[in-house]
Amino acid sequence: MSTVLVVEDSPAQREMITDLLRGSGLDVSVATDGVEALEHIQTHPPDIVILDIVMPRMNGYELCRRLKNDPITQAVPVVMCSSKGEEFDRYWGIKQGADAYIAKPFQPTELVGTVKQLLRG
Repeated sequence: MSTVLVVEDSPAQREMITDLLRGSGLDVSVATDGVEALEHIQTHPPDIVILDIVMPRMNGYELCRRLKNDPITQAVPVVMCSSKGEEFDRYWGIKQGADAYIAKPFQPTELVGTVKQLLRG
């Protein structure tokens, strides 16, 4: 079973995304910010990371950059999932190394479909 790390500081969003992914047959772990996510990844490397951009301690752009610059995690797909839906935000997310960018609010099928597509590689 593929493992997904959801990095989201909003409890409601975190729960909604987690339930959606678990319902589609994925194993889900959670972190509330970028620092916690990095700690989690060192001990439990996921198959894919879904992250918010606006978070305390370390934002999603920084986390994505760190993951993509680390030889151990650079091949792990990253999906940015953020309420920052402007074209510039999307551009900047992809520029940081994100494999996909989904603006909130999103359709459940869009998130699940993107995750499954990236897991197939």
